[in-house]
Formats: sequence, C-alpha cells, structure tokens
Amino acid sequence: MKDLEFMSGKWEGNMEWGALEEYWSEPMGDNMFCAFRCVKEGKAIFYEFIIIERTEAGVPVMKLRHFNRGNIAWEEKDKPYEYPLIFLSGKRAEFESFDKKTKLIYERQSNDQLLAILERLQDGKIEIDRFVYTKRNP
Repeated sequence: MKDLEFMSGKWEGNMEWGALEEYWSEPMGDNMFCAFRCVKEGKAIFYEFIIIERTEAGVPVMKLRHFNRGNIAWEEKDKPYEYPLIFLSGKRAEFESFDKKTKLIYERQSNDQLLAILERLQDGKIEIDRFVYTKRNP
C-alpha cells in the first residue's frame, strides 16, 4: 500500500455542484480509507466512504459507497462499487470497475495538488469529471 501513499492527505476542491472535501488516510497494513463530502450552500449533498484493501492475490481493490444526508446508503449493504487497481506508476494510480464502464484515476500533480478523474461510459459515450484538489494543512 506504500505505493499509494501519494494520495494521503486532506484535499479540498470546488465543482459547480458544491464544495468538496476528500480525506485519504496514510496506508496502514493492507489498507487505506477515504471520507468524502460535497456541501452546497452550507448543507451536505452527499458523502462517500472508500477503502482500498489488498486482496489475497495481492491486488489492491478500491471499494466505494455513497450516502445521502442522514447517512442513508445508496448501494445495498453487501454490494459496494469495486475497482481493482489496473495501473500504478510513480504518483498515478488507475482503478477500473469489473465491467470496464467506470475508471477512477488519482494523480499527484505537485506537493499540494491532487487530480482525481472519474471516467464513466454512459449511452456509448465516455463522460469525464475532473476534480482538482488542493492540500489543506491542519
């Protein structure tokens, strides 16, 4: 998991649909975790809880769940979204869903900037959301 340590930190960004905060823990053992929130006009729009765990085969897999305000889960309790690590080089990691319709990419751009890219295949077209985060110091 040390190879993914570049993602660690408290990150902030903005999108048209709200202010974003994403916190990635330091690696500990075979895992990392992330807490995410989107806030607009002072109210939470949604949250995410993400873990990366190394499987028995040694492959890191990102598992993601969404939550509405009030901690109401979007996904069924035993069915998080799963994205195995498919590429890792330097400070860039790519995770892709088993059906190959969604990819999450994290790339450390500089000491205080992290880029997250969400690529989704929708109706035969690839939609891309880019999240540019700045590191927030405690």
